Amino acid sequence: MTRFESACEKYAAVGVDVQQAMETLQNIPISLHCWQGDDVLGFDGADALSGGIQTTGNYPGRARTPQELMADIEKAISLMPGKKRLNLHASYAFLGGDKGRLDRDAYEPRHFAPWVEFAKRLGLDGIDFNPTFFGHPMVKNGLTLSSPDPEVRAFWVRHGIACRRIAQYFAEEMGSHSLVNVWIPDGLKDVPADRLSPRIRLRQSLDEIFAEKLPGVVDAVESKVFGIGVESYTVGSNEFYQNYAATRGICCLLDNGHYHPTEVVSDKIPSLLAFHDKIALHVTRGVRWDSDHVVLLEDELKQIALEIVRNDAVNKVLIGLDYFDASINRIGAWVTGQRSMEKALLYALLQPHDALRAMQDNAEFGKLMYTMEQQKMMPLGDIWEEYLRRQGLSEDWYGEIENYEHDVLEKRA
Repeated sequence: MTRFESACEKYAAVGVDVQQAMETLQNIPISLHCWQGDDVLGFDGADALSGGIQTTGNYPGRARTPQELMADIEKAISLMPGKKRLNLHASYAFLGGDKGRLDRDAYEPRHFAPWVEFAKRLGLDGIDFNPTFFGHPMVKNGLTLSSPDPEVRAFWVRHGIACRRIAQYFAEEMGSHSLVNVWIPDGLKDVPADRLSPRIRLRQSLDEIFAEKLPGVVDAVESKVFGIGVESYTVGSNEFYQNYAATRGICCLLDNGHYHPTEVVSDKIPSLLAFHDKIALHVTRGVRWDSDHVVLLEDELKQIALEIVRNDAVNKVLIGLDYFDASINRIGAWVTGQRSMEKALLYALLQPHDALRAMQDNAEFGKLMYTMEQQKMMPLGDIWEEYLRRQGLSEDWYGEIENYEHDVLEKRA
């Protein structure tokens, strides 16, 4: 008997169908963020980050062109199991002769056609999209959609509208929804004199952006506690966006680095599922603050996956990754984070949820604790290795990263 067969018997003894778990996992799409490959700079002219975002490190081999970024993404995806999507920011437009002539408020689907061709060639499940409200001269005094300057607000409203139309193009071309996630850096470094007016302006700006209903487009808003330079006040707070999403019938996006250290997104998922048909995630790893560290198989990641699976929300929760580390090999970072998310989902799919729920309902709390602890020692690794094997992959993958670094990355000046 192989280790895999032995593991299957152990899981079957607690009522878990391993084959079904692997089949389900293989069909859960995870949206891969393009910005890990070039430190969030994009290709429309920004040479530094702004708006409370910071990438640290100067590891050699950063992608400098769309072609280099595509090559790195393709290499990373070749080492990732399961179903993948692509997550783009507007700043990754292919502008060509329009560079310097068109600004972000005038971007069109044609500026992203190469990404569609790329995604189709790789057989990706779809393309998600993010307006880029940072790294631009029209971020005035740290404000965009909440600015008191009507010209600033109008520019960013046009940008948001343009991005939703680009997302509609993605949906039509890919035959799958396109999640459009709005995050803005707006806030103040020190104590504000007026907390309400910026939020009223933000509400009005968002209403303008979302006014037109577009087929295939899933709209979302993303909150944040604070960012560098906006420590005292964030316009787009959690309370603001949850109320906005609920009253407008759109999606809340939960970034698990965007809350107070004692808050956990795993608890927020079932709270939102009680009221929303869909929610979205940006999965990251915060270390003391929203530091966007590479996702690892830690307890909170497991809890996030458990809440998705145990609530039959695999088709309701849109999973995207969001981290960027310039201190290590960027392709290795991509693969590590995506595989960690997959491992967490597999862990969740291999739990006897019905039995555990019955113990809770019957107030068998000691038995529940005992059983949940027993599950932590089940042979997850043996199932994971078989899951990889069936997709032509293995856990021995870092040598390919080192070869790619030697053959490709080290040659980038």
